[in-house]
Amino acid sequence: SLGIDNVELICADGRKGWPEGAPYDGVVVAAAAEEVPPALIDQLREGGRLVIPVGGKWGQSLQTSRKRGDRIETEELCRCVFVPLVYGS
Repeated sequence: SLGIDNVELICADGRKGWPEGAPYDGVVVAAAAEEVPPALIDQLREGGRLVIPVGGKWGQSLQTSRKRGDRIETEELCRCVFVPLVYGS
């Protein structure tokens, strides 16, 4: 045991997030989506942040999005290349 008790690992379709644990202060996605999955934004707490690579398979934009009321503020951090976010079961 590593003594870490504030992390939960779940294997599921990452595009759907994990509504059972929402709302989240932060969501970090380590696979590229062609566009930001709306479910991930919906599951953020007010002021929560999503970090996700967005784009095609040969290059993406690492983006951070913050939920501010009914607005989403998005900023591009850098260009990157991640494996694709694939559909799961």
